[in-house]
Amino acid sequence: MRDSGVRGGGARDAQGPGDPGWDESLYQDQDQDQDRDQGGGQGWDGSGDGTASRTGSHPSPGAGTVTGAVTDPSLVGAGTASVPGQRNGGTGGGGGHRRAGGRRQPRSRKSRIFRWVAGTLSLLILAGAGAGYAYYEYLAGKIRTGDLNNGKSDVAPSKANADGDTPLNVLVLGSDARDSEANKDLGGARDTAGEPPRADVIMLLHISADRSNMSVVSIPRDTRMPIPECTDTATGKVFKATENDIINESLGRGGAGCTRAAIQNLTGVYIDHWMTVDFAGVVKMADAVGDVEVCVKQNIWDHPTPAQKGGSGLKMKAGTWPVKGQQALQWLRTRHAFGDDAGRAKAQHMYLNSMMRNLQSQSLFTNPARLNNLATKAMEAFRVSKEIGTPKKLYDLGMELKSVPANRMTMLTMPHLADPLNPDAHYIPAKADAAKIWTLLRNDVAMDANGTAANTPKPAPTKSGPAAAAPATIAVSVVNGTAGDKNGSAVENRASNVSKALVTGGFTKAKASQSAKPSKGTVVNYPTSAGEQGRADALAVATALKIPAAAVKASADVTAVTVIIGADWTSGTDYGKTAPGAGSVPTNADALNGTDKGCMDVYKPYQWK
Repeated sequence: MRDSGVRGGGARDAQGPGDPGWDESLYQDQDQDQDRDQGGGQGWDGSGDGTASRTGSHPSPGAGTVTGAVTDPSLVGAGTASVPGQRNGGTGGGGGHRRAGGRRQPRSRKSRIFRWVAGTLSLLILAGAGAGYAYYEYLAGKIRTGDLNNGKSDVAPSKANADGDTPLNVLVLGSDARDSEANKDLGGARDTAGEPPRADVIMLLHISADRSNMSVVSIPRDTRMPIPECTDTATGKVFKATENDIINESLGRGGAGCTRAAIQNLTGVYIDHWMTVDFAGVVKMADAVGDVEVCVKQNIWDHPTPAQKGGSGLKMKAGTWPVKGQQALQWLRTRHAFGDDAGRAKAQHMYLNSMMRNLQSQSLFTNPARLNNLATKAMEAFRVSKEIGTPKKLYDLGMELKSVPANRMTMLTMPHLADPLNPDAHYIPAKADAAKIWTLLRNDVAMDANGTAANTPKPAPTKSGPAAAAPATIAVSVVNGTAGDKNGSAVENRASNVSKALVTGGFTKAKASQSAKPSKGTVVNYPTSAGEQGRADALAVATALKIPAAAVKASADVTAVTVIIGADWTSGTDYGKTAPGAGSVPTNADALNGTDKGCMDVYKPYQWK
């Protein structure tokens, strides 16, 4: 992630924890030498043979050395005036008496005023720095953190583009924990207070490498999928991998790091950070954000019914209404009245789009006081992965969104199908369409089509090195990985068809592998031991198949150039023709652009008159 370089607008005198805002410059380089010598006030006449010494209090008169003060040469007696960092004041003409030949020269009023003002400003700056530092420490003490990863996942970090920038991926989780009285009151179901928390909301936020566009992909909490082995780092408890479980259970297996690993394995997308928020945290944030407009087509009351227990309690008339605080939480939690978990995700997307439009219309990102106040509430509301667990890093993270216009924001839901094992309660990913979404994310391609050539993704930088060998001399193994994962089904004859295309193109040593290796995305590996020559050969193969250079990677697990055909390339022999372009989001992803202003339909049993 790029360094946002947030800078303050000058020192602010933070009186205490309640005063929003701080100047980050006050907290940098705090170990630098602070014992610089400073000038003092006016000197004293030396009289007799004593010593005049300025050390912060009025000394007794005498002759000798004057130190630690800005000294008037006319006041120096028999000794020398030594002021570190200043010119020597000279030697007096007698044993502590005034200079011969006349009266002492009076100091100008302008000089005295300047010195008084300088001293006063120095004290104010030091006081402000001290108060600001105390406030910073107060905020830092409020941030709750956890390990970034505590589950098994081998997804590699995103590669930089030609400008050296990388996309940013953040996992945002809404926890149903009943671990406090506030959460019990807001969440209900007090009888579940002792149970591990579950991830009721799972969103993957993606901000493009050039920060021109962003997307939020919701993964329904009732999705059934593999969850890897995870370890609770606080207790050392190990949770065994499960092949077919509900994704929201992952949060209770050692924390958000386990959910992160599971989502990485599902998507093939490296997740840089995670953030979790509970019921009370949502209310705090919703109050800090203020009114956000939402809309329903019919009167809504999400309450318990004979057929369905629970409910958020949301009750409002048809139309557009502002919500905040606890009512915003009710909107975000409403599921039954909006049909199902996918309907709830759509309502959440409407709220988020409306919120972002509000914040941008209020110039939040150019209003440091307002932004700092919001950041303060976020520090109280969220638990975050350790690497972003400081006030400055969270502030910087928020600023990453400042340049994304509403029409470049896309909210969508992972394409899914009813789970054959329990079609009324659970989902499974819709393989081909979900794979398309993951490919867009991995390739950093915008979910909207509103960009320009200036902000389309740039390829990874190419390295200079040896030329590729002649195609006919390069051994190539083609592997069918279209199953995507070990639970998927591979497309037949994919390796054979692609290897034949390579042979036709001059790579006569290309052969289809008899083994399969499920992969989310298509990659071209070359032996690590082959170095730059291996990379050059792999790039030649990738170019022939129109596979981007960013997909070419060294691997210690292969002995020749190896093309692994992923779930993102299920037909054809030209990857460029099948790779999704900007805005090519499947219709069953229920995508909403940031400018969309829609209204939610209400399931009939939850309508009222």
